[in-house]
Amino acid sequence: MPAESPYGHNRTPSSQFTLTTYPGGSYDTTFQLQHQGGLSFLLAFRRRRYCLTIAIVVFLLIYSFVFFSSASSDKTASINTQFDVADSATTKLAGQTTVFVTLPAQPTTTQSNGALSETQEPEPVVFVLVVWSRPSAIEGALLVKRDVLVRFYKLTWQSMLDRIQREGTISTDHSAGLPGLMKLFLHEIVPVRRGIYIDTDAFFISDPTVLWSVFKDFKASTAIVMSSHPDQDSPEWHHASRICSCVMLLEFEKLRSLRLMDSSIYRSDSSNRFAPALAPDAFRAMYGLPGGDGHGQYENVRLGDQGYWWAIIDHRPDIYEPLSFDFEVMSCLMNTYNTGLGDDNVKEATELSRQSFLKGTPQEGKIVRPKLLHFNCLHGTDVYMEWKGWSNPEELLTQRWGPAVKYHNGYKWIWLNSGHASVRIETTGVTFADETFASDAGVPIPGTETDS
Repeated sequence: MPAESPYGHNRTPSSQFTLTTYPGGSYDTTFQLQHQGGLSFLLAFRRRRYCLTIAIVVFLLIYSFVFFSSASSDKTASINTQFDVADSATTKLAGQTTVFVTLPAQPTTTQSNGALSETQEPEPVVFVLVVWSRPSAIEGALLVKRDVLVRFYKLTWQSMLDRIQREGTISTDHSAGLPGLMKLFLHEIVPVRRGIYIDTDAFFISDPTVLWSVFKDFKASTAIVMSSHPDQDSPEWHHASRICSCVMLLEFEKLRSLRLMDSSIYRSDSSNRFAPALAPDAFRAMYGLPGGDGHGQYENVRLGDQGYWWAIIDHRPDIYEPLSFDFEVMSCLMNTYNTGLGDDNVKEATELSRQSFLKGTPQEGKIVRPKLLHFNCLHGTDVYMEWKGWSNPEELLTQRWGPAVKYHNGYKWIWLNSGHASVRIETTGVTFADETFASDAGVPIPGTETDS
């Protein structure tokens, strides 16, 4: 096991939990939310162990949830989201993921003076969350303090394990475990065009649709946008700390068409009608042959899914763009760039002169305007809202961001459910992309064949 980063979030195993929203006992699930409406320094960093890797299966990866938030102009759905938490020695939960995704807008036809006209409704903004522990579920709930449609994607531990086995080469020693690896398969799990994945220990201090609007600036080839820190140096991690998969804008359709992740089902296809999966060549280019001889699993990849994402974008820089620091102001990275609440009338030149650790980064010469806060290095704390430092006025982090945390955490659920609103909760199963391919091609899925 590699040494933990001194800035990593070392978390003791948390008790498993059961969502009792549905009868029938515990199950793995993913939920989707649709929102109506618009330190010095760090040599290497890693995200908290429960900040999952699935975006849909990585937020609750033993208990997979996928939340989607979608913006809509003409109706509002609100829900008082509550979790019944119960310890159970027999309940195995999948990690939980948070992702934001957009669904295609539906045109509306109107008639005026006898003439028909068609207008396009605003595109929904969808957030997908992966929750796989009680602490991440508590934190994820704060992210859903909005008017939302909640959609649960039920994902079993076995189905996640089967998908990893069909891929055949990836493994992890990261504390996020199997659920964390599901972030590499979000495009297979969530049937939408695009989505935004966010770790649960983060929240917006601005309109979430501002982050969604970044999609419109993508280059034609771009499929992945995530945090970039080219100044970081961590050779023991193959420099995977130069990105952070804590916030990712993902073009799911493009990743599906690229066939991002491999499968034994794809490898057995002899039609030659489809290009090989993208990831295998990327992994070999950075980490060599899996198992050392090409017949095992990678054991030299660090930081969980982030190590694999790093290999992918290093091998295919044409599909990647860096994300503005505005959307990943971390408590463990760069002292939050020496910015925070207060001095509301400051001039841009003054603010830029105060900010630190921007030289040599994509943000050099540009002011960091925080829009999303990420509290991923509060050591010894399972739930960042419960960090003891928030009650200590001497803590620099508290001075800068304490009021924001207090406001968002203290905002009452009952305040959301007012006015004309509707509540909708949906549940659906999960079919991975390679399983769909097998079904369409009429070929068996490994492990499901029966003797004749």
